[in-house]
Amino acid sequence: MLHRLLKLHNRLMAPFSTHLAHRYRISLNEFRLLMMVGSLGRTASHEVAELTGVNPMSISRAVATLKRHGRLVVETDATNRRRKWLSLSKEGKRLYQLMLPQGEKVAHYLFGKLEQDELAGFESIVDKLLERLDAEDEDGTSRFLNRTRLA
Repeated sequence: MLHRLLKLHNRLMAPFSTHLAHRYRISLNEFRLLMMVGSLGRTASHEVAELTGVNPMSISRAVATLKRHGRLVVETDATNRRRKWLSLSKEGKRLYQLMLPQGEKVAHYLFGKLEQDELAGFESIVDKLLERLDAEDEDGTSRFLNRTRLA
């Protein structure tokens, strides 16, 4: 089952690598960040890491690259100097609008043949799996990483 989930992930990424990555010179993590900031309007990088499951260092690299290419605006929070607010620049918004239909096409193609009850059941299973993967012990350590560590 795990290998099938990995295959599912790889197949879901194929439209990105085929249609978007080279054309717009954007990495997968940059794409994820751009799309998340575009949908939220304004957010912080740690929130994007939490929502996407991408590790904070990868998000940080994506922020730096998107900023360098003029696609992202990064502002320091006046009330918390450690927090950086992320929003799309004019170019980032343009790119977001160009890429949004691709995500919608993927979702429609993937889920278009499922009945409403099948979709609801799948959503419930995904929620349970994510809840389990995100669970932490009383010290804030990932239960998943602890349980899957090599002996």
